[in-house]
Amino acid sequence: MSRVPLINPEDTANERQVLLGQIHSAFGATPNMFRAVANSTAALKSMWGSFGALGNGVVPAKLGEQIAVAIANRNSCDYCLAAHTALGRKAGASSQEMAAAQAGESEDPRTAAALHFVLRVVEGRGQIEDADVQQLRAAGYNDEEIVEILAHVALNLFTNYINVALAVPVDFPGVKLR
Repeated sequence: MSRVPLINPEDTANERQVLLGQIHSAFGATPNMFRAVANSTAALKSMWGSFGALGNGVVPAKLGEQIAVAIANRNSCDYCLAAHTALGRKAGASSQEMAAAQAGESEDPRTAAALHFVLRVVEGRGQIEDADVQQLRAAGYNDEEIVEILAHVALNLFTNYINVALAVPVDFPGVKLR
């Protein structure tokens, strides 16, 4: 049971209702995470805006979802693991690719480098070495992609913490944590 109310889009008004309507249009439903975050219009604007900005960034959607499942698994976030596994499949990743990403792995060397990097960032709470960034560059990532990968890390920490701390009920097909 959620530790905060899940806002019903029909029982709210103004900017919050508009944002929840946009989310509903994007997903075909209003996921519980957004309904929990809607307790704060500012937090909802921040989260939804970040999803929109990164969705139009240079990091491909498939890699963004692989990053999300790696971080969700590391942070034991059942909600994000389930949601991003489903979204990763919609972005073109196979079940095997999403399972590997959950473990921070990929058969593609470039993807593997990004997943290794994001897990170093999460595990080190941002405290990484020059060599970590150099490994991303050696895999072919430029500065724009590196910064955007870090933005994906930040957004996923935000969503993981919301879902874990507030015990948001999972409303996507479940995926087992590793």
